[in-house]
Amino acid sequence: MAHEIPVKVRFSETDALGHISNISYFIYLEEARTEFFAELGFGRDINNWKIILASASCDFVSQGYYNQKLVVRTEVSKIGNSSFQVVHEINDAESGELIARGQASGVHFNFETQKSEPLPEANRQQLEKHLIKEASHHGN
Repeated sequence: MAHEIPVKVRFSETDALGHISNISYFIYLEEARTEFFAELGFGRDINNWKIILASASCDFVSQGYYNQKLVVRTEVSKIGNSSFQVVHEINDAESGELIARGQASGVHFNFETQKSEPLPEANRQQLEKHLIKEASHHGN
């Protein structure tokens, strides 16, 4: 099951060529992840935040433009002991054209001890609901 958020490209998110700036894609992906994590029960309280980002990447597949309506889909591709990986697709909301593809690794982290900790069972179960099934990879 994929989590989705809508995004409308603002003028300030484009570059001198009129395309979505590469930096803006990471803002869209962060917004998608933050909403996804909140829905999964990781919470929104910055004083009780438990997830740190270990890595993030984005492949720019097609050009995006000012005022374009996009959809960012987020799914879980891997769940480890204390970490997990999400994958994102940014598509044109109307045509469905793939604009960009991203991924990020999150770690369940204790800021007091400055160490990673195993994912709580409740969070793991929520992540598993969004885990991509291996069968869906065939033919891609």
